[in-house]
Amino acid sequence: MGSHKAGQARGGSRRGAAGAPPAGRRGHGRLRLVLAVPVALLVLAAAGLGWVYFQLNGDIRTFDDGGISGERPAASAKGQNVLVIGSDSRAGDNVQYGHGSGDIGRSDTAFLMHVHADHKHATAVSLPRDTLVDVPPCKLPNGDWTRTQHNVMFNSAFSVGDTAQGNPACTQNTVEKLTGLRVDHTVVVDFAGFAKMTRAVGGVQVCVPKDIYEGDLNPNRHARGERLFTKGVQQVSGQKALDYVRIRHGIGDGSDIGRIQRQQAFIGALMKKVKQQGLNPTTLLPLAKAATSSLTVDPGLGSADKLISFAMSMKSVDLHNTKFVTLPWRYEGARVAIVRPQADALFAALRADRTVDGKDAGGKQEPDRPAPPRPSAAPPPGAGVAVAVYNGTTTEGLAARAADSLKAGGYRVTGTATAATQDFVHTVIEYGPGDRTHADTLARRFPGALLRPAHAAGLTVILGSTYAQASTDAASTDTAPTDDAPATVPSEVAQKARSADADICSGLSYG
Repeated sequence: MGSHKAGQARGGSRRGAAGAPPAGRRGHGRLRLVLAVPVALLVLAAAGLGWVYFQLNGDIRTFDDGGISGERPAASAKGQNVLVIGSDSRAGDNVQYGHGSGDIGRSDTAFLMHVHADHKHATAVSLPRDTLVDVPPCKLPNGDWTRTQHNVMFNSAFSVGDTAQGNPACTQNTVEKLTGLRVDHTVVVDFAGFAKMTRAVGGVQVCVPKDIYEGDLNPNRHARGERLFTKGVQQVSGQKALDYVRIRHGIGDGSDIGRIQRQQAFIGALMKKVKQQGLNPTTLLPLAKAATSSLTVDPGLGSADKLISFAMSMKSVDLHNTKFVTLPWRYEGARVAIVRPQADALFAALRADRTVDGKDAGGKQEPDRPAPPRPSAAPPPGAGVAVAVYNGTTTEGLAARAADSLKAGGYRVTGTATAATQDFVHTVIEYGPGDRTHADTLARRFPGALLRPAHAAGLTVILGSTYAQASTDAASTDTAPTDDAPATVPSEVAQKARSADADICSGLSYG
């Protein structure tokens, strides 16, 4: 699975739509589980069991990264982003798990883990499967590319192409378009893999609010069935662990949102269990074997040594500093709509490497030094820099307002116009050869902007709906947005954040 065909990036997006063709790479998985795999390999290698290393190395499966879009957020030194996808395909070994039928890969669970640059903090954002999103062009098994799909369920991206293994690249394209964050790695965990890994760690503690029966897990039974869980704290593994994280009906309001909260608690408990077991071959070898034979990862993690390098970079991430949040949402009929601008603010904070509690987690700080003297009359950052401005939204007069702001900052606006399409969500800044530094400075005026190289010289700004909303909000409060205002996680999101070391019975949705 390795043919990497980079798609041609559209040159002049000012003339085209916001989401476009090919090029790519992909993903990683559950933080402590994947960390445990390489640590186990190191311990075993030191013990002279090199044959185990090669056996595990051969078990690792990768997916073709040729379906990653060529129009991606720019790479950043501000942390790493790992997309974890739970697949509920009933194909292969998975046929013995779950309830239902069919061999088309579907995404039952997904979260984006941002590992901050200081390697001590991590923030995981759960993405509800029923969230209405735009799915950008995705590659089909025959090599063709789909057209952008508007206002469809998030989990439909994984099913594009109708294959048993699903379409991780399409889900990654969708997440990158939604968040403006570049996904560095993607990992897919299926039913069988999840069950194997929970058994390998000897089970995970969960908290159950009431007795749960088969009819709660599968309402189509039309009967109560046997009791699956007894009320209280208990340890689960294998099929029972899978039942717990998938159960939706019969607990609380029966929603996917409530299930997400229980899944976050389960992942935290799983991470805690792995850490408590310690680093020794007896406990880590079964987990390493289960993980490498069950996960599907992008080629960037497709060997034992790559996993080692990646996971060891995260060995200092602390359980208390690992926070779980959910994409800001509201119900829209039977579906889930994204609440803006809260969602945009959340992703802007992660792009700025801000933790849930507002800290700058940008890595080791330089020792205190005297501040260099500042010139008394420094020119503005944009002094003399030429910029063309295009309105990529349906908001009238947006380009003119942005142009006035840029002129006030010293930029030389060469013209304003309407873009060929008005469906841009994120603002896009195109820069020509040698203009990257100016583009970085310009991007500070447009929080959340995506940077895109272009063949033509100069800078072009294509305004998106997030900028239009920010301008409206600023006007309504009679305050102008400032370039230096730090991005922060919205308080309503931060207040509901869950730490990986939280009590397993706290903060769950029981209705």
